This record gives sequence, structure tokens and C-alpha cells, in this order.
Amino acid sequence: MATGTEEGAEAARGPAACYRELSRFPAITRAALRAADGGQTFLLYTGPFACLAWSHSETRLLYVAEKSRPKRQPLCPWDVPGTAWPAAEDEDEEGEQFAYHEDWGEALSTRSVPVLCVLDLEGLSLSVLEGVPEHLSPGQALWSLDDRGVVFVGWWHKPFRLGLNACSNRRSGIFYLDLASGCCELLSAEDVSVSSPRLSPDGQRLLYLEGLVGGPHRQCLRLRMDLLLVDVEASTITNLTAGSPEGCWELLTLQWDLLVATCSAPHHPPSLVVAMLPPAGQELPLGWVLVEDTPTVPGVTWKTLTVQPPSGQGPIAQGGPHAVFDARWRPSMAALCQLGFAVLLVNYRGSLGFGQASINSLLSRVGEQDVADTQLAVEQALHREPLDPHRLALLAGSHGAFIALHLLTREPKRYQACALRSPVSNLTTQLGTSDIPDWRYTSLGLPYSFDRVPRAEEVATMLLRSPIAQAAQVQTPVLLCVGARDRRVSPMQALELYRVLRARGVPARLLWYPEGGHALAGVEMEADVFKNCAHWLLQHLGQPRRDGTGQHSP
Repeated sequence: MATGTEEGAEAARGPAACYRELSRFPAITRAALRAADGGQTFLLYTGPFACLAWSHSETRLLYVAEKSRPKRQPLCPWDVPGTAWPAAEDEDEEGEQFAYHEDWGEALSTRSVPVLCVLDLEGLSLSVLEGVPEHLSPGQALWSLDDRGVVFVGWWHKPFRLGLNACSNRRSGIFYLDLASGCCELLSAEDVSVSSPRLSPDGQRLLYLEGLVGGPHRQCLRLRMDLLLVDVEASTITNLTAGSPEGCWELLTLQWDLLVATCSAPHHPPSLVVAMLPPAGQELPLGWVLVEDTPTVPGVTWKTLTVQPPSGQGPIAQGGPHAVFDARWRPSMAALCQLGFAVLLVNYRGSLGFGQASINSLLSRVGEQDVADTQLAVEQALHREPLDPHRLALLAGSHGAFIALHLLTREPKRYQACALRSPVSNLTTQLGTSDIPDWRYTSLGLPYSFDRVPRAEEVATMLLRSPIAQAAQVQTPVLLCVGARDRRVSPMQALELYRVLRARGVPARLLWYPEGGHALAGVEMEADVFKNCAHWLLQHLGQPRRDGTGQHSP
């Protein structure tokens, strides 16, 4: 059972929230400083490993940090004035300063060896918990009911680490660490993927999400869109947002039966709401109280279009290979609407939210089913809505950019502009450059193992499924936005495509962000990407017209 979406949990574990919590307790700061004076420094984790948990006695704080490494010694200490010769115990480190250290991939390049740490408020001390097996990377920890042990998620990192960000298919287990004995016990099955452990209020039940190892890197694990109450004794599920306005709800926290959540929609920024959870069986109607409201954006409306593929294999609504567009607030989409664009967000078969069978249906059909579904959604939107079929553009990122490039090669004259972020254009080169090389095999329906070596016929198949193989067909002006530090999709893919397009006389522009990762995240970077994408679309489509009511016409 999940208490909220991954996005909500990520926000609650973010650095700002963590440091705000820490700043309320000066004793913690003093303890941390005292530990630092002793030579220990720790990088507080955010992301999939993160936790910040008070003991039930409220005297200790549990969190995850990066294990310290010895400071690098100069290669030739006699050449550096004032530098002492290394001590005898440091001789084993000689020649190790340039040794390669694995990390957990995209957006986790500073996460390599996480450790469980405890700040003791009474003793004003900091300690690293012993007993976690060396082949595990611990995270998402919480205290047992009696504070005598810790429950945590442990990710196997042998024989090597694969990218963990946005990948819920990595081998992991639920472990219990006894603080007195240092014994660590596996509580879950051994060959599964787990996350988000939670103790019931009485401490008698441990709940967590479980999925398969391997396969699609995101699968049916999350509860999202609405807030659901799961009664494990009665085996019932209650929608706590029934009767509320349509949109996207995210649970921020649940404390002492107090629910704190946000609700948003494509035309409505998030509003903060609270409610008290009533006794079992009396949940509805739940009285949500508005704490902080936000106004709707004028001139922006939205609807859901359900499209049935000709094969009858399942619906697509309105995508990464296994992600989803839900009805949440997206500032960039609302801004495009304000500029006069009509925005179609496509959830092709293989997107999250339509069951595991839909996710699996994309395997071995990447570059075919997803492309066909997206094009069908475009055709249906043109048929149902008053849109101009001669003024169409594509805006996409990552695997969505992979789909967009395929659309440009299949219908060269259909789209008048295209703006892409971190595009996948060449599947073959991802084998040696991506932090998730397993996905390249899985996406084509091929098995993956850590000792897998690509075969000639498999590389040929990947190339044939790659947009770069048909790049000669592209005629549409293309803008490419990439981050130099992208570990998921190498920015060299975009550079390769850019050179091909320029050589063939196709208008192309490449924006290279030196500090950018795959998501091109950060206020300044996101703003620059949006500004350039919007300008590129307006440049090649022309300024949207307004109808007689003063509204923009698509």
C-alpha cells in the first residue's frame, strides 16, 4: 500500500523539507557540527534512498547519507610545500585516488554507498548503524515500534549498479536491522523489487509495494490520481476524493488521522487541503477543508479524449515508455495554452495507469505501437476538435522524443515544427552509454543479464528501430535541448542527429546545457528550455490567431 504518489513522497523527502525540519531543532545542528569536528562528513540523501524518521521516543533521528571516502592525497607529496608523507595506515590507499567508483546513475551521480545514520538528541552524537550487509545499499528506513530496530529497503548492487532513478524494477528487499545485536534479517521475498515500507499504527503489520525484477523499468506499483484508503482487514478500497472536482490529488502526509493533500488540474495550480479521517466504515463523504486556494488560469480548458486503437487491444487517453500524463497542473502546458496552442498529451498503450498487460504490450513493439497510437490520437483530436491540420507541431522529451522523431520520418510534411528534450535517436549507442542498458534489451522483448554481450543481429534490430536510421526523411525544423551531464540518454545522440540534419539542409538548432541532466531540471534551465521551445514553435508555425470572442484559435 502506498500513502501517496512517488512525486508527493519525493517532495516530502526533498532537501528543502529536510533542512526545514532540521532547522527547528538546534540540538540536532550542534550534534551534526560536533560530528563534523570529529572529521566525519555526511551528504544527506534525497531521492529514492531518502528518509527522515523520528524515533517513537522522539530522541533520535534516522536518515540516509553517503559514506565518507578518505581524502585524496597528492600524487607526489614532496612537490607540495607543507604536505606530510602519508601515514603507514594510509599506504593501502596509495594509487587509489583515480579508481572508478560506481554510482546509481542519472540524477544520482553522488549516490554510491549510502549508510543509515542516527542523530541522538540526548547524547548529542551522530552514529552510522552497523550490520547492513556489504552487498546492499540501504534506504527508505523507519523505526520499529519499540525503537529497538530499523526496517529498511536494501538494493542489491552486485555485480554492478544499474540506474535507479524512475526504475522500480531493481532487485531489492525489506530488511530488519536489530540495533542491539547488529543482526540483519530479510523479511520480504528474495528476488523481487520493493519500495515504500510502512508500519500500521499498532505496529502489527508491515505494508510495502512489491513488483517484479527486470522487465519494464516502471510497472504497476503506484496509487495515483485519487486518494485511496485501503482497509487490509476488510479488503476494501475507498476513494477519498469521490465527489470532489476532477483533477489530480496527492497525499503529502498522514499524521494522527489528519490528511494533508494537494489537488490540481491542467487549468488550476495546486491547492492545499486537509481532512480528518473518520472511523472505519464512515469515511464518506469526507469533509475536505481548503487551507490555501489558487485561482484557475483564465482561457484554459481541458478534457479527456478516449481513443480505441483499431486492433482493440486497449484504450489510450491522452508519455517515457512507462510514464503517464495525468490531470495535474503543468505550468509549461498552461503557458502554451495562453500563447494560443491547443495541447494534446498522449498516453499510448504501455503508459502507466491502464494495467500491467498494457505496460507489457509495448515490449518488442517500441517504435511501432507507441508511434501508431500517438498518430491515431492526433488524427482523432483533429477529427473531434476545431483544430487546424496544417499547423501542427511536436513537443516531447526522452522516449517521447523518440516517438516524435519516428513521426517526422513517417510523415515528413505533416508537422511544421518540432522541439525535443533529451531525445532518444539511436538505440544501439545506449548499450554502452546509458545507466539503464537493460532497457534496450527489454524494450525489444530480449532477455537481459548482467553478463550479457550484444550480438550482431540484436544491434542491427536496435538500429532499424532507431529514428537515426531514417533521418534522411526528416524535413521538419527541429530544436534539440540536451544536458551535458545526462546519464540516461547520452547528449551525443542529439549531436549526431543535429549533424545529420544540418548536413541535409534541414533547419536545426542544438542547445547544450553544461550542468543539465536528463530532466533538464532547475528553475533557470527549465525557463530557458521553455522559452526556446515556445519561440521555435511560434517561429515556424506563426502567431496563433484569435477568433471573434478574443480567444486564441488553434
